[in-house]
Amino acid sequence: MIEKHRCGWCLGDALYETYHDEEWGVPVYDDDKLFEFLILETFQAGLSWITILRKRENFRKALDNFDYKKIAKYNQAKMDDLLLDAGIIRNKLKISATVSNAQAFMKIQDEFGSFSNYIWGFVDGKPITNKLSHFKEAQPTTTISDALSKDLKKRGFKFVGSTVVYAHMQATGMVNDHEVECFRYKEV
Repeated sequence: MIEKHRCGWCLGDALYETYHDEEWGVPVYDDDKLFEFLILETFQAGLSWITILRKRENFRKALDNFDYKKIAKYNQAKMDDLLLDAGIIRNKLKISATVSNAQAFMKIQDEFGSFSNYIWGFVDGKPITNKLSHFKEAQPTTTISDALSKDLKKRGFKFVGSTVVYAHMQATGMVNDHEVECFRYKEV
């Protein structure tokens, strides 16, 4: 059996490899999925992505299946309950930001027709394809992630620095940062 070549960042962990093989870098245009990734990326700030992946199902359960309409209405009692949930990242500022980000997300939907229309507009509606021979060549930020981060912050989003935004762009396929030898490079 011939082993598929994968990007080096995911090797050695079955959960990471499955995420890499099935999700990472695949263009996402669905608002529900874009919101899920955005929230997971904001909780990841300062932590490793594998930590978030291992808690993903706990987040899904705790955050009403990432339903931004419900999350936007969370009150202080619900946020306090989330702070007690050991299955997620219990960070008061990130939990509060999740609620305000859900509210800001819906304002963007109202203005642009969908969050997808808004965010994909930063890359002219199509993925940017990079040519990385090794995953460590990927930049942590770009001028596009800088501009998107700045605009999201202007619109009231929190925990959306340029590095977080670029990771979101990679995860949701706005940019293809698979290594050129990776079997997924040409598939996404």
